[in-house]
Amino acid sequence: MKNSTNLPKILVISRTFFPKEGGIEEYVYNRCLQDPQQVIVLASSYPGDKAFDQEQTFAVYRWFLPVIPGKFGGLIKQIFNMIGSFFMAIRLYFHYRYNYIEWGHGYDFPSLLLLTYLLPVKCFIYLHGDDLLCPLKNPVFRFLFSLTLKRLSGIVCNSSFTCDYLKQNFDINTPTYIINPTVRPQKFGIQIPEDIHPEVRSQVLQKYGIPESAIVILSVGRLVTRKGFDRIIKSLPQLLAEGIDVHYLIAGRGAMESELRFLSQSLGLENRVHFAGYIPDIELAKYYLACDIFAMITFFDTQDASIEGFGIVYREAGFFGKPVVAARIGGVVDAVYHEENGLLVDSNSPDEIVNAFRQLCQDSQLRAKLGEKGREIAKEKTPHSSIYK
Repeated sequence: MKNSTNLPKILVISRTFFPKEGGIEEYVYNRCLQDPQQVIVLASSYPGDKAFDQEQTFAVYRWFLPVIPGKFGGLIKQIFNMIGSFFMAIRLYFHYRYNYIEWGHGYDFPSLLLLTYLLPVKCFIYLHGDDLLCPLKNPVFRFLFSLTLKRLSGIVCNSSFTCDYLKQNFDINTPTYIINPTVRPQKFGIQIPEDIHPEVRSQVLQKYGIPESAIVILSVGRLVTRKGFDRIIKSLPQLLAEGIDVHYLIAGRGAMESELRFLSQSLGLENRVHFAGYIPDIELAKYYLACDIFAMITFFDTQDASIEGFGIVYREAGFFGKPVVAARIGGVVDAVYHEENGLLVDSNSPDEIVNAFRQLCQDSQLRAKLGEKGREIAKEKTPHSSIYK
């Protein structure tokens, strides 16, 4: 362990943390960067973590998390997460004497509940959306989660939707705060969009055989049902029939890829829908710059039991000056403001989806207006230190 004369006061605990990429990981990392001299991080192990941890300006400690495939792998990992976070949090307390714990998500909360009884510190929890669904599935976990929330000094939600969903399902009086995810340009290896050479658009389009004159729609995310990639694909035939030269770029990978490829082929769109696969963050900026419209038509998938708590990709697209088409659902409305930085549609209305794309494809001035507002909104940032005031 490191010894320091300026001991950090806040222990940030998250079972999932960089170098693993993801929404929660990005959120927690951005939080740490705001107060690097005041925080230490406790997280699970992950391939490549030693090199990453050494580059940080704050201390990072890890508990061991084995790679366990198979039916019970998830359950065993959860046990490792709860045990590891609990005992290492106590160990770090006797070294740092920190005053606060910030629990990075709603998962593994039984460990946090025990820590509220054992340590003389104030505790906060961050909630993102899906992590709220888990304790609702079991009455025992629901009771324990409610008890945990009541014992905390504060609850931080990533959107007004997550906050409202919390209050609808749990009767609590704990102070709540809304801190939206923020865009971190450094993840793309830049400070401002202009740091990327404008020729990258041509390079990306040439890679997929897309004409310079075409309108390019981009989606970025895991290829899962609730992200609504199929809704965008199904809108393309109508746009093409109206003479709009449109292409669709999908950046991401997932279980739904084969289904989406089959859908594209069945609609005769093999040369219009392009699957880029996984794109590292350092390359992703080129794809944002290459597109004309960013779109993700998410919806609530009852089978997957997953909700969109916010959607940082909408803000990232805005950072690069791109207008957004998104569904009027969940925390998306905290990221996309209708007719300000994008257009919101009913994810179950094919007509609304087509109309939104038609409007943006045919109106370059509107695209520029919404994109400029998107840049402005992407700069907004709420300091996490505000929860201590």
